[in-house]
Amino acid sequence: MPEQELGTINIADEVIAIIAGMSAVEIEGIYSMSGGFAGSLANMLGRKNLSRGVKVDIEENEARINLYIIIKYGSSIPDIAWKIQDNVKNTVEGMTGLKVTEVNVHVQGVDFPVQKEEEILPEELEEEPEKEEAKE
Repeated sequence: MPEQELGTINIADEVIAIIAGMSAVEIEGIYSMSGGFAGSLANMLGRKNLSRGVKVDIEENEARINLYIIIKYGSSIPDIAWKIQDNVKNTVEGMTGLKVTEVNVHVQGVDFPVQKEEEILPEELEEEPEKEEAKE
């Protein structure tokens, strides 16, 4: 981190991950960030993790950022990835002063639209034919 006359400025990796994650989801075509099992478990326990799907490595004044995403079906993966890389790099550098050397985008899945099944009203259900009892 940069050293100033009054001291040093330290930014936690978690803060950089939150900035990167929030700037990534601003891009149209992303369904969500992929947090894997640990992220899903945290969500089930009611903890919202704003850095979910982001891994940050910092050495000196340089940052490498890995983003794990799920995209919407029909989106252009290369276009989305390039937009994410640009937005994350510009946002993190602008807010932190770090030099972002890499923004790696890992597509973990595709969200397919769910088609709603037509609801069947009870009166539309066919009644099963009654079995005739054998007469003796």
